[in-house]
Amino acid sequence: MSHLKERKEKVCLNCNAALHGTYCHICGQENIEPKESAWHLVVHFFNDITHFDGKFFDTLRLLVTRPGFLSSEYARGRRASYLNPIRMYVFTSAVFFLIFFSLFHVTDQTIDNTIRFDDKSVEDIRAMGPDSLAAFTSRINKGTPLSHAQLEKYLDSLKTTGGFHLTGRSYKSKAEYDSLLKAGVKKHNWLERKLIYKEIEANAKFSNNRKAFFTSLVSTFVHRFPQMLFISLPIFALILKLLYFRRKEYYYVSHGIFSVHLYIFIFISLLFLFASNQLKTYFHWDWLIVVQRIIAVIMLFYLYKAMRNFYRQGRGKTIVKFLLLNLLSIVMILIIFFAFLIFSFMKI
Repeated sequence: MSHLKERKEKVCLNCNAALHGTYCHICGQENIEPKESAWHLVVHFFNDITHFDGKFFDTLRLLVTRPGFLSSEYARGRRASYLNPIRMYVFTSAVFFLIFFSLFHVTDQTIDNTIRFDDKSVEDIRAMGPDSLAAFTSRINKGTPLSHAQLEKYLDSLKTTGGFHLTGRSYKSKAEYDSLLKAGVKKHNWLERKLIYKEIEANAKFSNNRKAFFTSLVSTFVHRFPQMLFISLPIFALILKLLYFRRKEYYYVSHGIFSVHLYIFIFISLLFLFASNQLKTYFHWDWLIVVQRIIAVIMLFYLYKAMRNFYRQGRGKTIVKFLLLNLLSIVMILIIFFAFLIFSFMKI
């Protein structure tokens, strides 16, 4: 409630309805004087923040400690006491991706670390002493050992020449490729032609620099993660609808709310994984790997427990549907990732 003075006029300033109390029964606006001081704005701001925080943390506590409880409460119509799940999802996902993109940057070094020789990363090779480096590089360079300076040139020659090719053959221009299609030398379907056209365009754009191409592709793909999760959520709810198609009391929206609460918990769990990974990297605490594995197990157990509490089926049925849900979710994620990878490739 505001601390401003109540108006004597009993007409709502927002919708002109006749008033019979402090609040309008049509739009809900409080009947107070419209003029307010800067102090009132500050007080109102902190009241809203306090109210949001109190409701948010109470809802968060129940979401973490009682899997499936909030979804059940929402289905029963008990909603005023908890933060709206959509609002909570938007807030949590915004915080999650803000931290995610601040921690993970796609750079040339990121691409370097994906390249491995005899199960050793580029960083492992760079950290070798002179003798170990000479012995190792002689194996990967046709018997000729390399110094650290020569190794860098060797790596650059692998990554920055030749461009990127979807097929075994490179095409210098669209005109060359079109001539091969017209002559019948190459027979590609519509999708293959589109991808090869994009390949030719990308190689021209990045001057056949394979490293720069992959850096741009991975960066574009990673920045699509929020969209991928947003698309996966209604599909995940649809999978739940199919798994529980005999339970007519659960509408698609019910499965959607369950999915929203689950995604929020996953966001929170991943934030703890990121934090443990940063601590492990900074302090070299290898024992945190155990903590990370425990968090992964908790995430799986949380899903099972939430399904059991929300859908109220026996252990046997819940375990079977839990396994099917995870299997179908993996297939869904792979399809979405592949589709967005192609989409990212077409956008660079």
